[in-house]
Amino acid sequence: MATPLNLKELSKKEELFTPGHRLCAGCGAPIVAKMVVMAAEHPLVMTNATGCLEVSTCISENTAWKMPWIHSAFENAGATIGGIEAMYRSLKKQGKIKEDIKFIAWGGDGGTYDIGLQALSGVMERGQDVLYVCYDNGAYMNTGIQRSSATPLGADTTTCPAGSVVQGKPQGRKDLAKIIAAHQGTYVAQASPSNWQDLMKKVRKALDHKGPSFMNIIAPCNRGWRTQLNDAILMSRLAVDTCYWPLFEIQDNITTITYKPKEKKPLVDFLKPQGRFKHLFAPGNEAILKQAQDDVDAYWERLLKEEACFAK
Repeated sequence: MATPLNLKELSKKEELFTPGHRLCAGCGAPIVAKMVVMAAEHPLVMTNATGCLEVSTCISENTAWKMPWIHSAFENAGATIGGIEAMYRSLKKQGKIKEDIKFIAWGGDGGTYDIGLQALSGVMERGQDVLYVCYDNGAYMNTGIQRSSATPLGADTTTCPAGSVVQGKPQGRKDLAKIIAAHQGTYVAQASPSNWQDLMKKVRKALDHKGPSFMNIIAPCNRGWRTQLNDAILMSRLAVDTCYWPLFEIQDNITTITYKPKEKKPLVDFLKPQGRFKHLFAPGNEAILKQAQDDVDAYWERLLKEEACFAK
């Protein structure tokens, strides 16, 4: 039986993701990493695609991870964790390993939505018993804030800058959660560090799931989003309460919304604090703001309809 998510008891657990890493002050990624490993109730083996989390938590002989941890290339975290899990199954079958071990791969949105999508799809399609966690900050932050396919509509990035011709990224975000949910036998969840119990319950559910699991977790980047250093949880909460980042899970093709805002806030509440959207509030860009709001509303309504359909 899973241990209850009690703050007092959680505070007594050993910190497997330690202080002293080199991630930026106020970064959302270490908050997510700490929550994920704290939720786990089994020994862990991890692989980490190149990115902010990887380069800042394991430099030379210094590491923030108190567990077996492997640096993968940008494109192959899914393949690496799949190989480790396959080796484990073989050794366990031979009686050389007795422990029940869980396997987690990490990647940012650049290494997950884009560069690593093929390897991620492969490990999901093969039905391997792993969890892949994407910490989604909406751009290639580690290499200079270039746009990714997770970058939202209208965001100003170094490769799709706001100017006289283009007002930031002209496309919306790729719906990666639904893409992964199309792989048979997967458990898929979207989560936010602002809703810590929801996030940690989903981690436990993902690790208990017999087969492939995927979690997409928003991880605000104050450098790339151009927000205040202490705004990570605030921005995560605004993303959830505006339904820009709805919290849901998909298992056996059944969609369940795990949090519904009492009052759905307008998307501009999430956009205004971010410098990457500053240009959208200049005269002439009203249509982009409307399109962004319409897209969020339409996606939320689809989720509600999917949930209602399965509830019947």
